[in-house]
Amino acid sequence: MAESSSTSPASSPPAAADASAVSRINGRIIGICVAAALGGFLFGFDTAVINGAVDALSGEFVLNDALKGFSVSSALIGCTVGAWFAGPVSNRMGRVPVMLIAAVMFMASALGSGLAFGVVDFIVWRIVGGLGVGAASVIAPAYIAEVSPASVRGRLGSLQQLAIVIGIFVSLLTDAMLANFADGAAKPLWFGMAAWRWMFLAETMPALVYGLFAFRLPESPRFLVARGDYDKASQVLYDFTGIVNVNLKIEEIRSTLDSEKRESLADLRGPALGLRPIVWVGILLSVFQQFVGINVIFYYSTTLWRTVGFQESDALTITVITSVTNIAVTILAILLVDKVGRRPMLLVGSIVMTLSLGMMALAFSFADVSGSDITLSAPWSPVALVSANLFVVAFGATWGPLVWVLLGEMFPNRIRAGALAVAAAAQWVANFFISTTFPTFSSISLTFAYGFYAACALLSLVFVFFRVPETKGKELEEMEDLSV
Repeated sequence: MAESSSTSPASSPPAAADASAVSRINGRIIGICVAAALGGFLFGFDTAVINGAVDALSGEFVLNDALKGFSVSSALIGCTVGAWFAGPVSNRMGRVPVMLIAAVMFMASALGSGLAFGVVDFIVWRIVGGLGVGAASVIAPAYIAEVSPASVRGRLGSLQQLAIVIGIFVSLLTDAMLANFADGAAKPLWFGMAAWRWMFLAETMPALVYGLFAFRLPESPRFLVARGDYDKASQVLYDFTGIVNVNLKIEEIRSTLDSEKRESLADLRGPALGLRPIVWVGILLSVFQQFVGINVIFYYSTTLWRTVGFQESDALTITVITSVTNIAVTILAILLVDKVGRRPMLLVGSIVMTLSLGMMALAFSFADVSGSDITLSAPWSPVALVSANLFVVAFGATWGPLVWVLLGEMFPNRIRAGALAVAAAAQWVANFFISTTFPTFSSISLTFAYGFYAACALLSLVFVFFRVPETKGKELEEMEDLSV
């Protein structure tokens, strides 16, 4: 250990770095965080690309409703598995190798799904893509948190959610353009292949870019210290975070790491129902993020808009507008998170989501139901529409990005990757539950469905108030105190 650490401090320049050096360092840290967040872009692109292709896919492979639904949700199986194993694998191999593996999975899924011969291999390739999504959902926030200075870590951590919503937007826009070029998703486009196949093949380009960028990323300094590679850790800390006294920082990191013990999911065990309390906080943050029903708005938006009087042909335009709104409020969150803090923003988000979802539940109690057709007349139709968009704004500005920020930074160094993996896996399970139960909930009544999501939003308010710690401005090495 002494031999490894003896060379790096000597190479550290004096503290009086000039303004150009600081600017260069800031630019470099932003650059590597943006590159890591490309995994979030592919996360969003891969999960949303199915929206424009599902009907054409169903027609070509002659799918019944059950198989059609499983084809859409099959990627979530891969997401759960990928998230679960990404943490332990990254603890053994490093953060960057897992990014490269995820990029290969994205590429394979795009090619396999676009060239699928039948529904069976299509589902297999969608699960492969889900593995990449699950891995990216874990590794990007962990990596960004571990390379970011505490003063701007919230903003840089929010890049993950910004990348996700941009990926969703680009995916929906790509689907629409390709369908328009071919005059329909089922119609042939180039080389005799239907447009829906090109929707999946389009993902190969961002997957390739992500892989190339990942090759150039430095390894996480926390991972390097855990493995005893102090020279490289010192270089990364100085070059990318601007830390001059790298010896002190490395000692702080070492004090929170048990470098003699291999990290595993067993390290998450604790007295609270078998897990550490902080791990349960991460799991419940993930579950509440999905249980407020955000994916219902995105996955089933056409049904909602039609009930308030819009034609089906307007659904794509409205969905794109919603995506743009989501991007705008995520940028707002990035600007506020390191000034306001995580807890206050989550609390405000929970309050606004509870009110907006409650108003949607109230509005749909006045709907006219005729079989499977639901119609909502004035004055309740504009109330439902405004409430739905207010909900998207509240989620996008708070719970959307801030959960990823907290998951990336709130766990102690030694268990961060493993705990984040468990929390992210819980998020995908919750996503699957909410997405698959909405048709059943809505068959009972939309008032019941949105009432359930409103109740979950209210519970999230109570949970944040009593259990979620504030991490604003804290170094990652201070998070050990939050784990008890």
